[in-house]
Order: sequence, then C-alpha cells, then structure tokens
Amino acid sequence: MSPDGPPAPLPAFASRARAVGGSPVREILALTERPGVISFAGGLPAPELFDTPGLRAAYDSALTGAASAARALQYSTTEGAPELRAAVAARAVRRGLPTGADDVLVTTGSQQALTLVTATLVEPGDTVLVENPTYLAALQCFGMAGARVIPVPCDEQGLLPDALAEITARERPKLLYTVPTFQNPTGRTLPGERRAEVARTAARLGLWLVEDDPYGDLRYEGAHVPWLAAHPGAEDRTALIGSFSKVMAPGLRLGWLRAPAALRRAAVVAKQAADLHTSTVDQLAAAHYLGAHDLDAHVARVRDAYRARRDALLAGLGEALPAGSEWNRPQGGMFVWARLPEGYDATALLKSAVAHDVAYVPGAPFFTGAPDPRALRLSFTTHTPDEIAEGLRRLREALA
Repeated sequence: MSPDGPPAPLPAFASRARAVGGSPVREILALTERPGVISFAGGLPAPELFDTPGLRAAYDSALTGAASAARALQYSTTEGAPELRAAVAARAVRRGLPTGADDVLVTTGSQQALTLVTATLVEPGDTVLVENPTYLAALQCFGMAGARVIPVPCDEQGLLPDALAEITARERPKLLYTVPTFQNPTGRTLPGERRAEVARTAARLGLWLVEDDPYGDLRYEGAHVPWLAAHPGAEDRTALIGSFSKVMAPGLRLGWLRAPAALRRAAVVAKQAADLHTSTVDQLAAAHYLGAHDLDAHVARVRDAYRARRDALLAGLGEALPAGSEWNRPQGGMFVWARLPEGYDATALLKSAVAHDVAYVPGAPFFTGAPDPRALRLSFTTHTPDEIAEGLRRLREALA
C-alpha cells in the first residue's frame, strides 16, 4: 500500500471486449494438443502436404542479393507487394473474374481482410446478416464492432434468397457476410442460380456483400461455381476475401481483399491503423513461390489427399455415430456437418469424446440465436485415412 492509501481501480475494459467471448473452437483445440488425440475439431491443413522445400527456396530467393534482402527486410507499402498483388489478380482472372493488381489489397490472413471491411462499413448498432450457422470468427468480428447480427435461414444448399430479400427489406442491413463455397462449418455450396438471386437482391435493395472464399480451390468433385462477385449486380458492392492458408501454408498469414475502389481505399486506411503493412518478407517469398512453382499442380496433389480423407470419414460415419444420425457429403473444403438423433447434445458429449482421445467441434457456437444442440462439425483434412478410421472407432465408443 502506498503512503497515500490503496491505488484507485483501473478504468473498465471497452464494452465490446467485455461482450465478446473467446472462441470455443480455439479452446477445444487447446484440449486436443496432447499426444495421441485424433482431432476432427480444427480446420487445419495437413502439415505433411506443405511444400516445405519449395517454400524454403522461395524465402532463399527473397533474401538472395543485397538489394533483394534489403527490400524483403524493410517496411513496405500498405497495399502490398506489386508482384504478389499481380499474382492474386491473375489467379482471379483464371477463375473468371476480371481483376487487376490495383484491385487487390494484401492482408495478414483473410481474417484481417474481414476485420478491415467490418471496420470500414460497420458502426455500433448497424445490422449485419449472416448464414445460420456461420463462421465463428466472423461472429466474433461483428460482435467486436458492436453490430446487430441477424441470421438468414438456410437449407441444405445454403441461404434462402427469398428469406434474404424479405429480411433485407425489413431490417435494412449494411452487409451480408457469406461463405458460399464449401462453407464453414457446414461444407455446403450455394448453387449458381441462388448466387445470381443474391446479387440481384443486393443491387435492388442496397446491400454490401462480403464473400469469404478460403476453400474454393479445394474442390473434389462437381463443377466449378463462379464467385458471387462475378454475378451481375454484385460488381460494385462485393468485397471478395481469399487466403493462401489452405493452398500454401497458414503460417504465412497471407490473405487478400478484392473490393470496389472506394471500399478498398478505406480498407487501406484501416490497415494502416492496424499494422501498417503485411510482412514484406512473407509477401516476397510467396511471390517468388508463385513465379517459380505451379501452385495449381501442388493444390491438385493436396486435393487428391483430402478427397481420400473425406471419403474415409464419410465411409465410417454410419458406424461411428448413433443410429438415426444425419450428415452431408461436401463436394470440397474441409468439413462434414452432422446431426445426432433427437435427445443428444453434442456439447455435453464432447467431454466423453476427449476422454477417448478423439475430438470434434459442437455445432452450437456457430449459430446466431437458438443453436442446434445436436449438430457437430468434423474436419477430415489433418489425418490420414487410417488415422480417421481409428478416430471414428474411438468416437463410436465415446458416443455409445
């Protein structure tokens, strides 16, 4: 105690910091880090499939020569390295979306891109629409911004355009956040005709669209569905977010934002306030990698491995889950969405699963409003088919 008496209490944290909780998924991952646990919980790329030699060579190239090393280790522009922006734009063009390097902002992971768009568009009390269920970190992001989050009803193919139009007309939201391709957590893909309806609704009723596409390259079957951003009506109102985490390595923390000029310029200012710019050396290494290696060929090898892992999970779920359970068959991505029979609670059963050295993510945290206690998300990418079979055997015992 000081001579003047006890110290005064500190001022309270901001209300947004008090109101938004931590990620249950991250907390579950911490529980499953001990050796021997087979985890279907995290949406983690398989580390044995990283192109470690190619990435090591790319970093060597970025740091070779005094001029190159000086640039790689120096501060850089907020917008990102021109060669990496050009490479992102070229990949977007090959997927059918006209894009120039100047249309792209490089971000520190795609999560930062979402944070920047939210900071630019959303004020406390503004309404944001989301799929139900939706990506958990997006709910955290909107919660930190003080947004009022309203779910849009979905079926097995994703959000319902008629419901979106009705809610938009009634609630006058700022934006719709959607993961239309191999959605997290459900693995669903929104059909092209629904995407066209969403674009028309956004143009007619005045709505920003935030299209998050971290999984679009991981297609195992079926035909490519054009981005929502490519549909008429969406051109001047869509923030398209992408990532190198699922196709190169998440440790690079490299994402990107393609957005209309005014929104992109505002996001640049928000990024300057956040981190000035994304790591220069990581950007230049990624650019060297894209220039020297065939990323599509690497992704094709990853897809082959993930397809086999998805099939192994789907083949064993019938024996692992209680009779009467349901699950979907995603055409790509990293997740299978399952639903236990009436009377089961996936959150309550997780403790038993972890005791059997297996884990999944309960579906409840992904919902806005009333959750579905029977839902759970299973990721298939991290483990081999043999490991998946053993994990399902443990899960069957845990849920018995």
